[in-house]
Amino acid sequence: MSVLSYPEAIGVGLLQGVTELFPVSSLGHSILVPALLGGHWKADLNVSAADSPYLNVLIGLHLATALALVVYFRRDWVRVISGLLSSIRHRRIETVDEKLAWLLIVATIPVGIAGLALDKVFREHLGKPIPAAIFLTLNGLVLFVAERLRRGGTGQRRATDQRMLLPGERQLNTDELSDLRITKLGWGRALVIGAAQILALLPGISRSGVTISAGIFKGLRHEDSARFAFLLAAPVIGAAALLKVPSLMGHQGDGIRGQVLAGAVAAFVAGYVAVRFLTKYFETRTLTPFAIYCTLAGLGSLAYLTVT
Repeated sequence: MSVLSYPEAIGVGLLQGVTELFPVSSLGHSILVPALLGGHWKADLNVSAADSPYLNVLIGLHLATALALVVYFRRDWVRVISGLLSSIRHRRIETVDEKLAWLLIVATIPVGIAGLALDKVFREHLGKPIPAAIFLTLNGLVLFVAERLRRGGTGQRRATDQRMLLPGERQLNTDELSDLRITKLGWGRALVIGAAQILALLPGISRSGVTISAGIFKGLRHEDSARFAFLLAAPVIGAAALLKVPSLMGHQGDGIRGQVLAGAVAAFVAGYVAVRFLTKYFETRTLTPFAIYCTLAGLGSLAYLTVT
């Protein structure tokens, strides 16, 4: 990729910001959309090309999306970090904030290890349009299965939430109630939900999709599972991006830093709007529309790519 235009960078930024958080796979779309558009988009935005700067561009956009998550959940992260520091200082795990902090750490460990070991292999060998179309189809099937096997309700709030309060405790707000339900998961189930993110190393499999699906399968409501998935996503996406962003400061970033910045701004705005929408959406809605979209988009892309 000799040139990355500003329209391409902004377009990819908007695409990444939305699809990273919607359960439809950002990497899958970042591979498929340029391939389907063809022309200079296909030539310029080829993630599987040797030493492709496009991959570095996507990394920069991921960091912007992680920042959008941190900003949106800023009050929650203050509570989580305070809980972690309190837990370490007092050598205990008693409060909701303390347990949530450790659940997030435990759930992040599997994908952190797998990402360091397998990320390059998966991207180099599977980061092509046809595998991405196949995995996008499978992502849709995973979402379908999660809905069919779910053990909770549709995500609608129940009036019994406040019965979870201990005697003498103050009324909890919506986010604190959600955290209270999440912390009832237990360490084993949190580890399984976090480990589900490993599947997202496959282009076309959505990180948020498989995490939300795993949470639903383990008994969380839709809105709680989405919240846990979004809280998990910020450190995972952010850490992965920070490890590779320095490459943009070197020769691989020559000639594209301005475009990357423009794309990152677009990704931040799109990511913030997306998470704000989805946290409300999953209060009363399910994964089914996304399952239908991924299945049809994956099969349609596969059919088009195999005949052209």
